[in-house]
Amino acid sequence: MGWIKQIITTSIGKKSVMAVTGTGLIIFLFFHLVGNSMIFLGRDMFNAYAENLHRLDFAVKVFEIGLLILFLIHILFATLLFIENLGSRPQRYAVKKDTRRTWGSKTMPYTGATILVFLVVHLINFHFTDSNLTLSELVRSVLTQPYYAALYIICLLALALHISHGIWSLCQTLGINQPKYNKLLESGARSLSIAVGAVFILIPLLALFYSNFLL
Repeated sequence: MGWIKQIITTSIGKKSVMAVTGTGLIIFLFFHLVGNSMIFLGRDMFNAYAENLHRLDFAVKVFEIGLLILFLIHILFATLLFIENLGSRPQRYAVKKDTRRTWGSKTMPYTGATILVFLVVHLINFHFTDSNLTLSELVRSVLTQPYYAALYIICLLALALHISHGIWSLCQTLGINQPKYNKLLESGARSLSIAVGAVFILIPLLALFYSNFLL
């Protein structure tokens, strides 16, 4: 059981757990993006996608439990690393700022907290609801409300910023990075995060400004 102690008590162990769980969450995010992209093919296609998922009820529930465990582990170790970093830099305001750090790196704890709030709101709106509406009707009813659309856009921007550094960071932790390819990896991580954010954000924008959205 020594390896468990090493994971819990060392920074590299915690970062490794963050990298592995982060990889799993990013894979889920891409599948979720593909599923949500059915919305651009129209109401019928989007509802058919939702109905096909409902037919896999047991498998979906097992998947959701696994996803919840990934989220909880990721959040726990992110919190432990954040506390550890605070403790190791008691005079952080007196030192010179590291200009090499990206906005994604500097804001990770805050974008992470924003994503957590977003997940709670998203689950309340779309998962823990007794509505008899179809999924397309539910999406339209929520995202045509300006305050919800604005909240989703802000949180999805935070998500894009979070994964822009997250993808690059997990490459470093898992030893995928190489000096020869680091610039390419950084650019790839940034491009992927922009693409993911843009596709997700397009949904509330369409709901807000396109009157025939999902009609």
